[in-house]
Amino acid sequence: MSNRQEKLQAFDRLLTIMDELREQCPWDKKQTLRSLRHLTIEETYELGDAILEDDLDEVKKELGDLLLHIVFYAKIGSETNSFDIADVADGICEKLISRHPHIYGDVKVENEEDVKRNWENLKLKEGKSSVLEGVPKSLPALVKASRIQDKVAGVGFDWEEPQQVFEKVKEELAELQAEVNSADQDKMEAEFGDVLFSMINYARFLNIDPESALERTNKKFIKRFQYLEEKAKSTNKSLKDMTLAEMDIFWEEAKKL
Repeated sequence: MSNRQEKLQAFDRLLTIMDELREQCPWDKKQTLRSLRHLTIEETYELGDAILEDDLDEVKKELGDLLLHIVFYAKIGSETNSFDIADVADGICEKLISRHPHIYGDVKVENEEDVKRNWENLKLKEGKSSVLEGVPKSLPALVKASRIQDKVAGVGFDWEEPQQVFEKVKEELAELQAEVNSADQDKMEAEFGDVLFSMINYARFLNIDPESALERTNKKFIKRFQYLEEKAKSTNKSLKDMTLAEMDIFWEEAKKL
């Protein structure tokens, strides 16, 4: 592994290359904060995929892509004297120091939950009017629900036991079924959302990341369905022409694999 000096040299090399690209490359010269935004989101999801696949070599590559974006944004900011990479680094350093008084001050904590509560309380003292201000509006709904629940739990708005949350899940399911029986589409959607929200909360109590759990199931389903497609093709059949019973035979084979 690299020593501290080698790490600093590598980062300096990246800064130099970024300066050269911004000055000489037609594509890089055209980019703005807004034009890079969707690319950054895409790179973040690619990093997430690599992490779920436990592909450390790919994680390293995707981290490099994200690091480039951070340097790129800072370079653009420096061109209008708004901020540069030093401001970015110093800003996060100051935030980390102020948010960790149990490391850089005299605050005592017993466990991770104490740290999370202190973190949210400190943010309120910094001038935020709500603990939910830090939840990005553009987050996907499932991830947003998880972050909302983390945030409010950090200030004590939480259930005490997992069983209480599971009872809430069952209550929401019953309410959904009641609306299904009444065939009110708008109310069904509202209750379905409540079911999902309560399930995400239950996942938190089980120390399960709901996004990762759902993506794990997505990947499992994709592999099994693609196996089904391959087996159908090998028998010169189209899935549309197969019965569910025929497809189920291959599906069960896929599950065993």
